[in-house]
Amino acid sequence: MRRANRLYRLVELLRSRSSCTGAWLAGQLQISLRTLYRDIADLSLSGVPIEGEAGVGYRLRHNVTLPPLSFDSDEIEALLIGTRMVQAWADPDLERAAQAAMAKIQNVLPAAGRREAEMARLFVPSYRRERPTWLHDIRLAVRHRHIIRIDYVREDGAPSQRELWPLGLFFWGPTWTLIGWCELRNDFRHFRVDRVQSVSVQTRHFPDQKGRRLEDFYAQIEQREGIDVKDRKRLA
Repeated sequence: MRRANRLYRLVELLRSRSSCTGAWLAGQLQISLRTLYRDIADLSLSGVPIEGEAGVGYRLRHNVTLPPLSFDSDEIEALLIGTRMVQAWADPDLERAAQAAMAKIQNVLPAAGRREAEMARLFVPSYRRERPTWLHDIRLAVRHRHIIRIDYVREDGAPSQRELWPLGLFFWGPTWTLIGWCELRNDFRHFRVDRVQSVSVQTRHFPDQKGRRLEDFYAQIEQREGIDVKDRKRLA
């Protein structure tokens, strides 16, 4: 990665979080800590408002707007594979959004970048499987924090009705799973979206209640399974 691109990426990483450790930044950029410290010093001298705190990490004192840089080959392929996955496996609204987003990206690519995108041999077949009927409604309920009532068929074929706080959708390829707080069980539960028979979106909103948030679900998994799932939060 060229140094100019690396410095740009460093600022973008700092913008993405409230604080970032040096080790995490170096790992994301695939550079040594020594190189990272030099890059941060150079950015600070050029006027980028970076501050560091022992035991916390680095952060930006205020937001910084950067001019766009061209995407490299790996970044173009990552965007292509991501949009094609959405087109193949998400609901129709997200499929259209992915197409529109990719069109916008291609419009600002230089000629060489457009050729890279056209020549990329990365495909995501859908195998003509039907997408989960209720994926769109559940996705919007997660976004707007609406309580939902679902009719569900369990793995053993038994029917079940639940009232849920929908917290996040996870794509396991090709299966979508809903994580929610179940009012019947008074605990977190997960449901395969393709087994949902009907969804009724309620007018009630669920609060950001400690102990019932997605972050609490991760903490429960970490404690029970003894694994670190922090990096998976980006899937939610």
